[in-house]
Amino acid sequence: MAREITQAPQVFAAAVAQPVTLPDLTNLRAIYTVARGSSDAAANILAYELMRETRHPVTSLPPSIFSLGEGVRLTDSAVLVVSQSGASPDLVRSAQGARAMGATVLALTNAPQSPVEAEADLTLGINAGPELAVPATKSVVGAIGAGMALLSALAPAYAPRAQASAEAIAALSGKHLPQQKALLAALLRASHVYVIGRDTGFGAAQELALKLKECCALHAEAHSSSEVLHGPLQLVTNPLLILILDTEQADVQPSLDTAEARFKAAGGTTFRLRPSDAGARDLTPAAAAAALLILTYPLALQTALALGHDPDRPATLSKVTQTR
Repeated sequence: MAREITQAPQVFAAAVAQPVTLPDLTNLRAIYTVARGSSDAAANILAYELMRETRHPVTSLPPSIFSLGEGVRLTDSAVLVVSQSGASPDLVRSAQGARAMGATVLALTNAPQSPVEAEADLTLGINAGPELAVPATKSVVGAIGAGMALLSALAPAYAPRAQASAEAIAALSGKHLPQQKALLAALLRASHVYVIGRDTGFGAAQELALKLKECCALHAEAHSSSEVLHGPLQLVTNPLLILILDTEQADVQPSLDTAEARFKAAGGTTFRLRPSDAGARDLTPAAAAAALLILTYPLALQTALALGHDPDRPATLSKVTQTR
């Protein structure tokens, strides 16, 4: 896992730069994502970016709609299947079912010639190379980059911004958050963690919370800063660590500011993390989410090791999840 985290910035940059030739999407009206686990967090990040740039609605479909049910009508739609292995049975069935129901199937996978690729009209490679640790890291970041390459083809005006972001993230190699030691100490004391974001930062929060659970056996929950101030705020009355992932988008600052102030006022231990903390600036929102993952994955790794866990091989998990 340690080695794969260090490879993530270059994987991201290469994924963004790949050429894309789109199938006919002249009548495209909506995009649906299908994914699980870390791939679903990447899909959530991409959904916000796709909606902002294309103005098409983008939302998630549960794989069980296809793997257990009979599907839904998908005329004039694209279905984006994100799967590092390209082999999970429910995602293969989803790709098959989506095509049968009229969708153009687009896939992001890290496994050439996978079963998902065989069912897709277009596959973009994550191209992360072998990922041996059970927790996905570089392939998640690569999936975000591949989605940005797809978006660059759908909305050509986005392409220069995507490429500039890729260059900025490539420069993150070897860099760390300045709060790293304080964050590690706080995580080692924590029993409960909230990871908070907004827009693409919410998908990054989902992924970091998942990593804290699967690597460190820590109870971690992801929340949007627009929702966390309702019922979930009450948990701050117990010892609670709050990590706020800030993509530095101007329009999400008031929401994050309010969440930070409320949690601090209630006595929560609160950290706000930004890509610019490590020198990455002027990123697209999806790239900022990827940067935050690159910068926080080492925290999950170090916390796991300090707690005596093997982050490469969590006791109850396997690399390919056989869900139906």
